[in-house]
Amino acid sequence: MSESIERNGIHLTRALKSRHIFMLSLGGVIGTGLFMGSGVTINQGGPVGAILAYLVAGFLMYLVMVCLGELSVQMPVSGSFQTHATKFIGPATGFMIGWVYWMSWATTVGLEFTAAGMLMERWFPTIPIWYWSALFVVVLFGLNALATRAFGEAEYWFSGIKVAAILGFIVVGVLVIFGAIPLTSGAPAPMMTNLIGDSLFPNGLSAVFAVMMTVVYAFQGCEIMGVAAGETDQPEKSIPRAVRNVVFRVLIFYVLAIVVLSAIVPWQQAGLMESPFVQVFDMVGIPYAADLMNFVILTAILSVGNSGLYASTRILWAMSKTGMAPKSLSPLSKRGVPLRALSITLCFALVSLMTSFVAADTLFMVLMAVSGMSGTVTWIVIALAQYKFRKAYLRDGGKLSDLKYRAPWFPLLPLTCIALCCSLFVFLALDETQRPSLYWGFGFIAVCYAAYFLTQRKRQAVLAPSLPTA
Repeated sequence: MSESIERNGIHLTRALKSRHIFMLSLGGVIGTGLFMGSGVTINQGGPVGAILAYLVAGFLMYLVMVCLGELSVQMPVSGSFQTHATKFIGPATGFMIGWVYWMSWATTVGLEFTAAGMLMERWFPTIPIWYWSALFVVVLFGLNALATRAFGEAEYWFSGIKVAAILGFIVVGVLVIFGAIPLTSGAPAPMMTNLIGDSLFPNGLSAVFAVMMTVVYAFQGCEIMGVAAGETDQPEKSIPRAVRNVVFRVLIFYVLAIVVLSAIVPWQQAGLMESPFVQVFDMVGIPYAADLMNFVILTAILSVGNSGLYASTRILWAMSKTGMAPKSLSPLSKRGVPLRALSITLCFALVSLMTSFVAADTLFMVLMAVSGMSGTVTWIVIALAQYKFRKAYLRDGGKLSDLKYRAPWFPLLPLTCIALCCSLFVFLALDETQRPSLYWGFGFIAVCYAAYFLTQRKRQAVLAPSLPTA
């Protein structure tokens, strides 16, 4: 039977096992950013540039994961980094990051419904896209409303399909590179010609910096591990295991996949028409390759929607407990699910979906700009919260040996994480096409801070010191 803990009369069900947390973290990172966005990255940054960008982004993900791991083991609550920020940085930052993160994921979930419907159009061209979008809304709501365990099992299998597809692609790709599987065009085995044939950085080193933010977006989602900590069985064991396994496997999956793609598909052609994964399967004549990858990408989209709906719901629920969101959202169902927070999140997701059609050049653009920046801002907040927690812990006489999991190389590790994340904003500022996202993103952050000082300051000054520490 699942363990429950009571906090202020509200029961949280610890129904997620170690395998769920591992696959949840893995699935949050492996998504459309790899299956669809990798081709554009290779095309703009060049083969070696793309590999370098993914290695740097993977290193940054590792820094974030270990910082979040220390905080989540010490303080395993569903509010995760929102609660950590409130306690260790300040209630104003906790308020800001909670609303920014919630809006970001709720907006993303809305987009996933349309994307999934568009993929179904390939197999059922006569059925309107909104029929499928409505079906997926019902399915994901049901998975999140039934019980935490149902969500965990669904995400476990969604992620498993993605991982199996990537592994299969890597095996087939290596055989193609060295000629064990011939190309349908009759061309010789590519070997390393496409990878290093032209130059290391055909579009210049500046192009690598330009795609860096896009690559980092692909890795964002790993922080969902912390959101799930409050519903995790034995977080002191499952979270450190997830940190170790996820970082290692994600780097292997991503980097090997990019190496294989770059070696087979010329960088000038990558990502111009379709997913580079589909391009590779088409080049070797594998039957039904496009349909196979269409199914895998559909699974990836549903996985992102499933995880995003879960994460944004838990963040909203956690804020409702401390008055940062309406108190009416805090009750849980008999199965331990915050149905009201889930319903409000889903309603906002549908509104964001509508703005992509009726206000694409105004409100929708603002939502996407804030969503794009939120992941990097969240990573900065996680690293800063860990830095301030460790400083306070040592100042109060705490012993490092008493920490069940601790980030190494303190304080260099969190400070490096913060510096790298801030450098991404510099890259955005230098790119004219991405610069407006800085204005809208930081503008919304300023609005959140202003809203806190106007409506929350006195209340949160009383509540913050009483937040749980373990």
